Amino acid sequence: MFSPPPLTSPGLFVTGTGTDIGKTTVACAVLRAWRERAPGARLGVCKPFSSGCTADPAGWRSDDAQSLARAAVCDAPREVVSPVCYGPPLAPAVAAESEGRGPDWAAVSDALSALDRDHDAVLVEGVGGVRVPLDPAAPNFMLAEFARALGYPVLVVADGRLGTLNHTLLTVECLKRLGCRVVGLVLNERVSAGGPDDDPSLRSNPRWLERLSGVEVLARVPAGRPMEPGSGTPDTSAVAAVAGVDWSRVAASPAV
Repeated sequence: MFSPPPLTSPGLFVTGTGTDIGKTTVACAVLRAWRERAPGARLGVCKPFSSGCTADPAGWRSDDAQSLARAAVCDAPREVVSPVCYGPPLAPAVAAESEGRGPDWAAVSDALSALDRDHDAVLVEGVGGVRVPLDPAAPNFMLAEFARALGYPVLVVADGRLGTLNHTLLTVECLKRLGCRVVGLVLNERVSAGGPDDDPSLRSNPRWLERLSGVEVLARVPAGRPMEPGSGTPDTSAVAAVAGVDWSRVAASPAV
């Protein structure tokens, strides 16, 4: 089971309301905006659990983890940026069960310790949503429990479209109930081919989410060019959307 190492540097945990909601795109936009505002900041990144990975001569490769490292200009070793990788595109616990190997919790702790030691701040990206199981040996220890154990403030990436009220409120409720500090929402306003006028909820969702969740919508990312896997280069509109936030102030040291 995960035993969080003693961490002292500020950090930010990025999660989402589900799979393919845009966590990595938003996280990369945050990292690039953060670097523009604080050019000398040494930003570490980690995606502790990755599935749907590919194998190459250097080991397992996670496109999401590679994107984070490139966006942050983080040269930490691959096993530090993505310590637990699986091939099947499944929830980590399910992928672990299918491959017959559980997560290496010591490797996760060691990776976080190394990033904390060598960087001014650390961004950690989750996998799937907050109710994704991580370990077949402890199925009730899910991503939300991991975020709580880690102690960083949590940023929730949510869909900007119709249906987001339910998914986002359930996510925030779960995190708050466990004692996580939910510091903000970022809405990824992906739209249909017909354009934003096809979904009037894009205009009302931010106000209602703040009203019902008590969490501020820090940014709204407009629909733009999809980010190439592994590139760490989101559309310029995504970076501009989050650039008004001082991310060094949103990040904080782990709660005791």
